[in-house]
Amino acid sequence: MNGSATAPRRGRRGWAVDIGLFLFAAAYGVLMASMRLEAPSPPPRWLFNLDQLTGALGCAALWLRRSRPVELALVLVALSAFSELVAGAMLVALFTVAVRRSPPTTMAVFALSLVTALGYVVLRPEPGTPGALLLLLGVTIQGAAVGWGLSIHHRRRLVLSLRDRAARAEIEAHLRAEQAQLHARERIAREIHDVLGHRLSLLSVHAGALEYHPDAPAEDVARAAKVIRESAHQALQDLREVIGVLRAPVGELPQPTLADIRQLADESGRAGMRVDLSEELTGAVPDRAGRTAYRIVQEALTNARKHAPGAEVRVRVAGAPGRGVTVEVCNDAPAPVP
Repeated sequence: MNGSATAPRRGRRGWAVDIGLFLFAAAYGVLMASMRLEAPSPPPRWLFNLDQLTGALGCAALWLRRSRPVELALVLVALSAFSELVAGAMLVALFTVAVRRSPPTTMAVFALSLVTALGYVVLRPEPGTPGALLLLLGVTIQGAAVGWGLSIHHRRRLVLSLRDRAARAEIEAHLRAEQAQLHARERIAREIHDVLGHRLSLLSVHAGALEYHPDAPAEDVARAAKVIRESAHQALQDLREVIGVLRAPVGELPQPTLADIRQLADESGRAGMRVDLSEELTGAVPDRAGRTAYRIVQEALTNARKHAPGAEVRVRVAGAPGRGVTVEVCNDAPAPVP
């Protein structure tokens, strides 16, 4: 398609096409030679021999049609001004230019071939045959060769365009899949952090209490062990839910709502925290707002458990239609370590 002079490597199909075009050019030349010999006024012997030599050289030069299509076409077009036996090779050269070069280049070479066709009619008129008829016949045959080549040229460009478009679409789809996978991983990582962080903080606090108070009463040890067991069990349940969603072909991770804040506060209370929850809500709360409020309270309770153990935590959740949802979490100073 481009103007490069590098000959493409011939495959089996390329060799078959080249041989077929060579045989066509040779057969066309033989046909023209037989018609010339049977004409009422055949050409002189020397001119006929020169014409045969030119036609044979033109057919042999078709070997260069892939690497030098324009140069070959210009030479054969010029020779066709006086040699009719080179016409077959010239048609193949015109066809090749139309297939392998841009349409403007093709039309320029085709225009030159029309000029040489007119020159041939003037230089070697056929007795008893109108020159206009010969010119019309030559223009028709050359136009057919060029038109066929242009159709192949445009079809190849269309195929290349479709292949390129398909390749780009495949790359874009791959990138979209990678992006979606990345977003899914980030979402799952956040979910695991939010869900398991709260449970594991309970485990850490009570395990630390047992470590610092190995001589605690048996009831306190049993109560702490129970909280550790329940928190570990609940953490495993949450982890199973996340893994279940990962294994499923389609699905969303189970999301908490605003109604689950009470359960979150009760769970923290059973773990030994002092949580005072106040809910001042009127009207329905959108799921996204409720989920965000839940995560805020969950993270706040986790931080209070880590950094202010033993302190009372006051949670206030208020909201009304048109005013949004307000979450307030505050705690006293950490209790002194005995």
